[in-house]
Amino acid sequence: MCVMSKQTNILSVDLEDWFQVENYSSIIPREKWHRCESRVNKNVIRLLDIFARFEVRATFFVLGWIAERFPDLIRRIANAEHEIASHGWSHVPLWRLTPEKFAREVNRSRELLNNLTGQHIGGYRAPTFSITSKTIWGLRILAQAGYEYDSSIFPVHHDRYGIPDAPLGIHWRKEGIWEVPPSVFESAGIRLPVAGGGYFRLYPRWLTSKAIKKMNAENRPAVVYLHPWEFDPGQPKIKGIGFLANLRHHVGISRNFEKLSWLLGKFSFAPAREVLASRVGENWKSAASGASNINSFRSLNN
Repeated sequence: MCVMSKQTNILSVDLEDWFQVENYSSIIPREKWHRCESRVNKNVIRLLDIFARFEVRATFFVLGWIAERFPDLIRRIANAEHEIASHGWSHVPLWRLTPEKFAREVNRSRELLNNLTGQHIGGYRAPTFSITSKTIWGLRILAQAGYEYDSSIFPVHHDRYGIPDAPLGIHWRKEGIWEVPPSVFESAGIRLPVAGGGYFRLYPRWLTSKAIKKMNAENRPAVVYLHPWEFDPGQPKIKGIGFLANLRHHVGISRNFEKLSWLLGKFSFAPAREVLASRVGENWKSAASGASNINSFRSLNN
């Protein structure tokens, strides 16, 4: 088994536009998306520039709706040697999809991304982290569709998502797929989500740093997740979404590029597939490899 000499964390981007977030779903339904000003292209290019400056590569979980409309952008990401993975097609949470519709979405997304980039598309992240105890059936469908890992199960309590007692570290699932959970800082029995989205924008640097250092000391890579719109203070402001939804969407955006520069300069990052390969062996992509390596991998997370 190959083990990195320095703890390397996972850097990921959920590639979607500002108007596609769940906070806006009641105000901007999907049938109105085409009327909205797209800002995803320039926001992604800015992220690519900062990643290049710090010489880091990431996993881009790409929404199929975006890939269909901006194929050159997806090729540009792939040509910069970032990993391309799937974020589904329509950004509909699993709790609003039937298993049949979900299967069609993940197969359609995987096929398009493969055709655009030539990469093997092995990773998936659900919109709004919507693989929960009620939608765990999605993991089996992902495995059947040819995905090797999922990064959707948030091991916390939350009003929308999460499985509170799920393992904190990367682990093999009985559904036949690896799970790469978003980062959680655990202290005194309390689980606190960190290092991604609004949590990264809201928390002070010292708390994010402390959390990542603790995870690394426990031999757990942090899983950082970003959205292109989180670095765009000029995006349109939407009224009528309520105080909490507005806070979730806008908090910390104006300072986020500066904070990201700090993060990339302080910690080591790589795409998810490379961290998986380094921790569980080059044959991690097969279900048989996952089953055979699981006991030794558990020891890495405990």
